[in-house]
Amino acid sequence: MADDEASHGVTDGAGKPLLKVTVFSDYICPFCYIGDLRLRRLREQFDLRVNWCAIEIHPETSAEGEPVTSLGYDNERWLAMMASLKEMAAQEGVVLKEHNFTTNSRSALLLAESAKLQGRDTFYHLHNALFEAFFVEGRNIGDRAVLEGLAREAGMTEAQVTAAWDEPQSSGKLAQYRQAALDLGVQATPTFFIGEQRLDGVVSCQQLLDAAHAASV
Repeated sequence: MADDEASHGVTDGAGKPLLKVTVFSDYICPFCYIGDLRLRRLREQFDLRVNWCAIEIHPETSAEGEPVTSLGYDNERWLAMMASLKEMAAQEGVVLKEHNFTTNSRSALLLAESAKLQGRDTFYHLHNALFEAFFVEGRNIGDRAVLEGLAREAGMTEAQVTAAWDEPQSSGKLAQYRQAALDLGVQATPTFFIGEQRLDGVVSCQQLLDAAHAASV
């Protein structure tokens, strides 16, 4: 987990109720980026503790990157998705790079999982940077050289980066998340679990807020 676990209904020193959320997400999913931006808004009212469960949505894709046509969407559906994405991004105040390629996310997910061990600040620095690098800057986060640079900027050491990719702890966590997704029937990214509610796919800020209020009662 990136944040310490906490019980619902408890308040922190600032008077904000503690709220535990689980999110199934992938750094190459553009709707996960929008979902993340919207989830951040809950921090204005809640002491948010998020269990980020990373799952690969396209493990078959090469780390070198492939055109989005390799994903198999028909042109009409893809254009509709991108138009919707652009509108949602504008609502969140971000400008996205044209989404014309995809990549393999496993190395990025392993790195983020390892960053959790270094503390909340390190994890969130990297977490935010991964989304922004791919969707705002158009960089290939399947490329380990790109990832190494982002990790260093987040404060991770070379040894920590190497451990993320070479030691079994992070890969074991990804396997646990994949099994949890299967057990829960998760089929969309992002998927949010807030209290007793499950929200599939990117949802509005109001839906997240309503679920948060219900969970914190």
